[in-house]
Amino acid sequence: MTKSNPGHYFEDFKPGMELVHATPLTVSTGDISLYRALTGSRHALYSAETFAAANGFPVLPVDPLLAFHVVFGKTVPDISLNAVANLGYADGKFLKNVYPGDTLTAISDVIGVKENSNGKTGVVWVRTRGENQKGETVLSYVRWVMVNKKDPANPAPEPSIPDLPSAVAHTDLVAPDYKDWNDALAGSKWRFSDYEIGEKIDHVDGMTVEEAEHQLATRLYQNTAKVHFDAHAQKDSRFGKRLIYGGVVISIARALSFNGLESAAQMLAINAGTHAGPLFAGDTLYAWSEILDKAKLSSTTGALRIRLVATRDQPCHDFPLKGEDGKYLSDVLLDFDYWAAIPI
Repeated sequence: MTKSNPGHYFEDFKPGMELVHATPLTVSTGDISLYRALTGSRHALYSAETFAAANGFPVLPVDPLLAFHVVFGKTVPDISLNAVANLGYADGKFLKNVYPGDTLTAISDVIGVKENSNGKTGVVWVRTRGENQKGETVLSYVRWVMVNKKDPANPAPEPSIPDLPSAVAHTDLVAPDYKDWNDALAGSKWRFSDYEIGEKIDHVDGMTVEEAEHQLATRLYQNTAKVHFDAHAQKDSRFGKRLIYGGVVISIARALSFNGLESAAQMLAINAGTHAGPLFAGDTLYAWSEILDKAKLSSTTGALRIRLVATRDQPCHDFPLKGEDGKYLSDVLLDFDYWAAIPI
């Protein structure tokens, strides 16, 4: 019997299965700096400890997306090592701030399975929670992933598809209290009342993603998915080369969105997300956003519900998304729906 881990195949997953993922990770200030270097993130809240302290944080906090990627990376060997593609996200909540020195552990529950009509693959839904060293849940989310069967002749499990909310209710958001927000230091005078539902923002800037950058980013999160690392094996894949981890697309698009959403710094929830197309080394990523909703959370803080769209080699001045057939345009990479806090 081999001692190495071959990963789970579709027929191994059963609703109700709990997976406790290996290798807890203690997050450091070095991780924060490296994440900033790899994504270009510029939000003052995650760049300056003085700015964070003025708004109620004891030390420089960890960007919620960095915490998300760390927790996601823990799950890969057990959930998506044999995946064809990660398909989407829902019901993601950031429940507690993460700080340098916190240790993150991931636990997942299988909540749904459905074999695909080709009999070779199936979709698995999991709810993952990230816990700190105190056993507190700092974040949770649902994702679904297409996984290969080990043997197409193996019987399919009974299909079970979870019922997921279309969005996280604003009443479930854990809100910060921005008491001393400095517009000049944040980089924008635009606050909660300045954004209108339906407004679209072209973030203008583009970023070309290099091979070494996406490799380093994925290693930072200890994500071991084969499609991101093994160039030799990927020569025979449908793309013929390594695929950039979708989380890299999310984080760079989010970093690009700083230009126009400078003060919407803290992500509070992930409502939905679709990886509409692949990104490869050498491609240039652009982004635009649409304000879907607004909610006042306290006397000092509001929330914007934002649709973030990322494209490949396609500037976003005309806000590309879907064609007349309702399908994503070929250069659209990401359609991501989230809540972010913003000062009143």
